[in-house]
Amino acid sequence: MSTKAIQHGRVRIRPGLARLAATEPEQIAEGVWVMRGGFPLKSMNVYFVRDGDGVLLFDAGISDMTAAVARGAAQLGGLTRIVLGHGHPDHRGVAPGLEVPTYCHPDEVADAEGDGGCHYFTLDELDPHGRFLLGSFLPVWDGGPVKIAGTVSEGDDVAGFKVVHLPGHAPGLIGLWRESDRLALVSDTFYTVDPQTGIHGHARVPHRAFNKDTEQARASIRKLAALEPATAWAGHANPLTGDVRGQLETAAATT
Repeated sequence: MSTKAIQHGRVRIRPGLARLAATEPEQIAEGVWVMRGGFPLKSMNVYFVRDGDGVLLFDAGISDMTAAVARGAAQLGGLTRIVLGHGHPDHRGVAPGLEVPTYCHPDEVADAEGDGGCHYFTLDELDPHGRFLLGSFLPVWDGGPVKIAGTVSEGDDVAGFKVVHLPGHAPGLIGLWRESDRLALVSDTFYTVDPQTGIHGHARVPHRAFNKDTEQARASIRKLAALEPATAWAGHANPLTGDVRGQLETAAATT
């Protein structure tokens, strides 16, 4: 995978609009920045990771964040590539609008290039309010199918992180794990936000309405816990710090 920075000629960056759509990149660790998007709660997280002279994007948020991501990447040296944590509509949103290669786990290619996993969503498991909100927003958040340039698998090196396969919420969901500072970037392996209300809180298993296999999702949370992260950042809302292993084990055991 190339680490040469690429310009984004198709994206018109208007700073004022970009700032409304997402925050400025915030450094959270050596060579790692988070950008938070999604009006008005800014609960969608994407991550910039130092990649040669530029940065790669891990997770691809929602389509409204496209200009903000392009602007943020330009500030950090330019975007080299995108690595999808998984291919759901709210995690592939900016990828079609940015002219860089996009990668994902082999088990996620079909959904990333297809309907974003919507064929296994069961929105009738949400309460009526959540069903209306999520049913309305998912099509708007989605940037559409993404052409996948290549794949990454368990144990592969990505910009100094190791790929960890954490299936369940999506068949090809992955996290990035850095042993040196025990930092985990893990997409939707766990939630710290209620998707129906937007209220932030404790770690929990992703809502079964969006999971391919909820019991497998619990097993992946336990797999992540066994790594004993010092900090775990998910695809939405707030990170886990402190007793991360304990919080994850509790989440996996809670029904």
